[in-house]
Amino acid sequence: MAVQSPTRAAAAGPPPAPRRRRNPATWVRRGGLSTLVFLLPLLLVFGAFSWAPIAQAVVMSFQRTNLVGPAEFVGLDNFAHVLSDPLLWTALENTLWFALPALLFGYPLPLVAAVLISEVRERRGLFSALAYLPVVVPPVVAVLLWKFFYDASPTGVFNTVLGWVGLGPWQWLQDPGSAMPALVLEATWAAAGGTVIIYLAALAGVPADLYEAAEIDGSGIWRKVWHVTLPRLRGVLITTFILQVIGTAQVFLEPFLFTGGGPANSTTTLLLLIYDYAFANSLGGDYGAATALSTMLAAALALFSVAYFRLTKSWSTS
Repeated sequence: MAVQSPTRAAAAGPPPAPRRRRNPATWVRRGGLSTLVFLLPLLLVFGAFSWAPIAQAVVMSFQRTNLVGPAEFVGLDNFAHVLSDPLLWTALENTLWFALPALLFGYPLPLVAAVLISEVRERRGLFSALAYLPVVVPPVVAVLLWKFFYDASPTGVFNTVLGWVGLGPWQWLQDPGSAMPALVLEATWAAAGGTVIIYLAALAGVPADLYEAAEIDGSGIWRKVWHVTLPRLRGVLITTFILQVIGTAQVFLEPFLFTGGGPANSTTTLLLLIYDYAFANSLGGDYGAATALSTMLAAALALFSVAYFRLTKSWSTS
C-alpha cells in the first residue's frame, strides 16, 4: 500500500471545510431580515412608480382602450396594426438617420473635448463649466433658442453668418434634406456637456505617472491618448456608448418641437409616432397601438443591450 509523503500531504493542504447549509434561521441571524426591512420601502416605491407602469403598458399593448371605457382584449391585433403601418418604416428609417450621425459626431467629440480640457494647465474649471453649460439650459429653452437660430429668413442668425461669405439663405428646418442634420447638430450640442464631465471625472482617476512615463518616452498627446487614456477608459467608453445608442433611439424632443415630424414626415421618429398614436386624436388616441410600439422598441433595445454587453465583456475587463 503506497504511503503519501508528509511533503506531498502538506502541499495538498488541509481538507476543505464542509459548507454550511443555508436556512431561513441562518439568514435571519446574519441580518437578512433587517436588510429586507430597510430595503422594503425602496422596493415598494420603485415597483409602484417604475415596474408597475411598465407591466401595465405591456398589458395595455394587448388591449383596445381609450383609458375611459372598459378595455377590450384584442390579442396581437395592435402589433399587427403597427407593423402594417407604412409610417412605421419611415419612422424607423428616420430614427436610424438621426442615430448614425448623432453617434458618429456625438460619441467621439466629448472625449476629444475632455482630453483637451484635461491638458489645459490654467482655467481648467472655466472650460469645464463652459462645456457643461448646454446641460444647464432647460431642453425646451435650448430647442426654442436654436429654432430662432434656424430662422429661414435672410435675417436669421445662421443665415446672416452665411450671408457674410456669400452663401444662403438656407431653409434649415423646412427642407427635408437639411431638417434632420439640423436636429442632429442641436442634439449633439445639448448632450455633449454631460458626457464631457463624465470623461473628465474618469480622466482624473488615471495615474499621472503613466503620462509622465509616456512623456519621457517622447510620446505626444495623441500617442498618450491611444496608449494610456483609452485603455484606462474602456469601461466608461462602453457604458457611454450604449447610453447614447439608447438615447438616440428614443429621440423625441427635437423633432417634436422643431418640426413636428415634418416636412413630409422626414423627421418623424419612433417616439414621435408613439406620441401620434396616443395623442393625435383629441377624442381618444390609439393607446393600444402606442403601447405596442413602445413594447417593441423596449424589447429591441433590451436585446441589443444584452448582446452588446456580452460581446464587450472580455474587452472591458481585459
